[in-house]
Amino acid sequence: MTYSVSAFYKFVAIADPEVLRSAIEDVCRQHGIKGTILLAHEGINGTVSGSDGAIAALENSLRTDARFASLTPKHSTASAEPFQKLKVKVKREIVTFGALGADPTVKAGTYVAPEDWNQLIAAPDVTIIDTRNAYEVAVGTFKGAIDPGTRAFNDFPEFVAKELDPQRHRKVAMFCTGGIRCEKASAYLLSQGFEQVFHLEGGILKYLETVPESQSQWQGECFVFDERVALQHGLGEGSHALCPDCGYPVPQSLDGNRDLESNSPRCPKCACY
Repeated sequence: MTYSVSAFYKFVAIADPEVLRSAIEDVCRQHGIKGTILLAHEGINGTVSGSDGAIAALENSLRTDARFASLTPKHSTASAEPFQKLKVKVKREIVTFGALGADPTVKAGTYVAPEDWNQLIAAPDVTIIDTRNAYEVAVGTFKGAIDPGTRAFNDFPEFVAKELDPQRHRKVAMFCTGGIRCEKASAYLLSQGFEQVFHLEGGILKYLETVPESQSQWQGECFVFDERVALQHGLGEGSHALCPDCGYPVPQSLDGNRDLESNSPRCPKCACY
């Protein structure tokens, strides 16, 4: 069976996240959907899987709510169930950041469509920043992008304070997996005095889905937080698996087996095999 995977988010004011949580969970359980959906007063963030009909039913249900009428999920597929269970939770933030001033519902950077991204990052006066964590960047990133070296997204403000300057970095272009982290980071940079802040609309996933590989500036694969581990151009399943000892993403074994047998490359983090 092929599973349909839907990744979506939207920053929008939600006064009743607990009530909404219950309604969304009911729809998911009714249709056998698995994955994680986070709700907060600032919006919604989820990645879920199920049959084509189940995913369509959830998305249609969400869009009947005016707050999510413009929701634009990113779709991909999985050859095996990528999630083990369903989690619908209310949190303080839909993506943990923790710093004041990061509110995209008030002000965020400028969206850049995937088909316009190459032109933007080719400009010599643009600073390109990967807002993901170091282990994600190691799997793949855009040519010329800065790796902040973060272990978690809430480390990003410290990177900004140490390495970026509104007077020197006048144009900043940021990206992340699905768009949510770079959108929040763009709001934060604007609050810190940066004037021209851009972020990739739909994130890396939309870029890999939209831009032909022959024109792509992406190098490597894109880490995802499910059992597929990484995706490639066209959003097909990639060639990485998780180290069985430390959980770090590494290329799968040389014979194509995803269980990381003895002929696999050594893990760059723990060198455990």
